[in-house]
Amino acid sequence: METIKSFLNNNGIKRFIIFGIIVLALYLLRSMINLILITFIFSFLMDRLVKLVLSRFKLNRKLTVVTLYMGIIGLLSIGIIKYLPLIVSEISQLFKQVESFYTQKHDNIVITYIVQMLETNEITKYLEQGFAFLLQYFSDISHIAIQVLLSLILSLFFLLEKPKLIEFTLKFKHSKISDFYNEIEYFGSKFVQTFGKVIEAQFVIATVNCTLTTLALWIMDFPQLMGLSILIFLLGLIPVAGVIISLVPLCTIAYSLGGFIQVFYIVLVIMVIHAIEAYILNPKLMSSKTDLPVFYTFIVLIFSEHFFGVWGLIVGIPVFVFMLDVLEVKSNPPKIQ
Repeated sequence: METIKSFLNNNGIKRFIIFGIIVLALYLLRSMINLILITFIFSFLMDRLVKLVLSRFKLNRKLTVVTLYMGIIGLLSIGIIKYLPLIVSEISQLFKQVESFYTQKHDNIVITYIVQMLETNEITKYLEQGFAFLLQYFSDISHIAIQVLLSLILSLFFLLEKPKLIEFTLKFKHSKISDFYNEIEYFGSKFVQTFGKVIEAQFVIATVNCTLTTLALWIMDFPQLMGLSILIFLLGLIPVAGVIISLVPLCTIAYSLGGFIQVFYIVLVIMVIHAIEAYILNPKLMSSKTDLPVFYTFIVLIFSEHFFGVWGLIVGIPVFVFMLDVLEVKSNPPKIQ
């Protein structure tokens, strides 16, 4: 009995058991994972925005929170009422354009070979599923709107009562479940420092990439700009792989518009934007411990997509970075000779 008690009192074992309980709880709540993730992302990003505003202007905190949320809700309302039907229409046209390109016969040997290769590797099937998913996601607005609205309300109340919430939660530190609280506090701080900051960086990078790419596509007179910009932004949230995936529909449309010269231009644009991301944005926004080898990045994305679907592509890397931080994997290990 004493052996079992001393075994359970071991800090490492205790931490592992509590971490297992947290994972099990999240698994049991998997039907609510969308709501949980969206609420966390809203809360984290809005909290950072509130801190940024308050650091520059001496304003009342609660008034700032309410004003920012009113602005976000206003923008979302305008987007849904005015631009959602246009976005759905453009994504439908975009899908039809890409689909017609791959179904029609081509005289060019190189294009025929590429199309056959894509079909052999079932890449066109994945693209079709992706476009269908986007179309369904934007069409099924009632379900998405409810989740986003609930997330906004939860994150709003979280930020309005953040000081009171922290004060109330600290009471558990000296309760009978203090051990459990200490471990939750440990994992929570690690989660915010890694997962939260990586997600924030991914959103900033995706926004910059989307803005620059959309500007380039507008100059090159691409059709369905709004649908393409949404697609580019969502793919921009996927590290490394998002850039490669976005090249397929962009190159297809570019070839339809102006042949190989237009494809060359779009590849050049994407390479320049990717270079800006890799050499300017990533070093400034990402910490050194998130500098994963490309091989690891793709392995994590493949497994996370398999187990968690579309969300896995977005949160797979942040979760992996969080796990590395919990396991205390050093960012700068000794170099192999």
